[in-house]
Amino acid sequence: MGKNLFRYIEDAKELGAYDAKVINTNTIKTAPWTIMKCKYGCSNYNSNLCCPPNTPTYKKMQEIVDCYDWAILVQCKSDLSSTAKIIVELEKKFFLSGYYKALGFGAGPCQLCEKCNMEKCKHPSEARPSMESCGIDVYETVKMNGFPIGVLKNREGEKNCYGLVLIK
Repeated sequence: MGKNLFRYIEDAKELGAYDAKVINTNTIKTAPWTIMKCKYGCSNYNSNLCCPPNTPTYKKMQEIVDCYDWAILVQCKSDLSSTAKIIVELEKKFFLSGYYKALGFGAGPCQLCEKCNMEKCKHPSEARPSMESCGIDVYETVKMNGFPIGVLKNREGEKNCYGLVLIK
């Protein structure tokens, strides 16, 4: 199955991604500390339905990842919201091609609404949680798959944003 997925790398690039790779899901690492970075370090914690505590725990996320064999890891050099849009479109392409379990994860907090309707999402077909909000150690996952990642020293530095689509 992995071989058939490589054509989606070009689809990701056509959608605006800088690069993409088909990866084995055993290279996706989850960790309990990721949620702590959201809770104590991000002003978006509990402010929308795509951020903790409204997202799966790292243990639940590992159970979800274990249901899949493959994923596509997408590198963007634009911004968080563009990464999320690319992931949603790529997930849709997979789904329409018969990969009915395709499940996407963007980068950073959902930015579809100025203020999230915490009762019911107004954009369920577009809203996706980020990898980190679901307990994925993005740094370790990205490094294990040969992509560059590092802490931004200032806002002007080159930005690498990453998204993921689980595929089965």
